Amino acid sequence: MNCRELATEVVKNIASPEFVSSQYFPILLFMTVVIGLSCMIMAIPFLLRKLRHDSEKNSPYECGFEGEGKVRSEFDVQFYLVAILFIIFDLEVAFLFPWAVSLGKIGVIGFWSMMVFLALLTVGFIYEWKRGALEWK
Repeated sequence: MNCRELATEVVKNIASPEFVSSQYFPILLFMTVVIGLSCMIMAIPFLLRKLRHDSEKNSPYECGFEGEGKVRSEFDVQFYLVAILFIIFDLEVAFLFPWAVSLGKIGVIGFWSMMVFLALLTVGFIYEWKRGALEWK
């Protein structure tokens, strides 16, 4: 049997319905259980809820006095800027690990492309720093 016949036989076996169903059956079973369980967990509160509504329960405050001022407070934009910066640098680290592992295979082009990526992130970080995004007021 030569390589071409062997490859043809392997492709026929992989494309067969028996192979596909035997390989993906655990995943299908898992997805079915997860979807069924999540639907059941979401339905339980609607089935067990009490339908008694009274004016005290529906009032906005149950502590005996009306609230003063605004109920909802607004977040400062600074919070979101710091959160976005955290996500950016967290993703940078997520890119650095696979790059460091495969550095021997990707060679000089991979090295310099990562250096350009890191330089762009550094320029962005310096810009945010100069704009005062990291200073709490």
